[in-house]
Amino acid sequence: MLMLSSPRDPVTFSLMQYFKDYREHFGTSATKFFKTALFDSPRLLVGLNCLEPGQAQPQHAHHGQDKVYLVLEGQGTFTVGHERRVAGEGTVVWAPATVEHGVENTGDASLVLLVGIAPAAEG
Repeated sequence: MLMLSSPRDPVTFSLMQYFKDYREHFGTSATKFFKTALFDSPRLLVGLNCLEPGQAQPQHAHHGQDKVYLVLEGQGTFTVGHERRVAGEGTVVWAPATVEHGVENTGDASLVLLVGIAPAAEG
């Protein structure tokens, strides 16, 4: 595998990692929702969250980070601030920094979310 690093961009990338099929990273857990990072840099984290029916990501907030969810499969009930709404495939949900947000799979199939957080957390 070839690795490249540019003087302008200190992040090291693999040439084979610019493209990913989210379906190859799908996962489940009986005890809590499954999540994995697809891409990660100091400026952006792109991940996949998979929730089985009844599973939830508790409400929380990110200080200094915006978050976006894209519903790829299924449907769930999202809470952002004081707004609560059911969102299905193709819906984009934005949670600005410091705003409480969470999601629950209220459907009868897996809920698969593409998640972006910017900037990515340090460490």
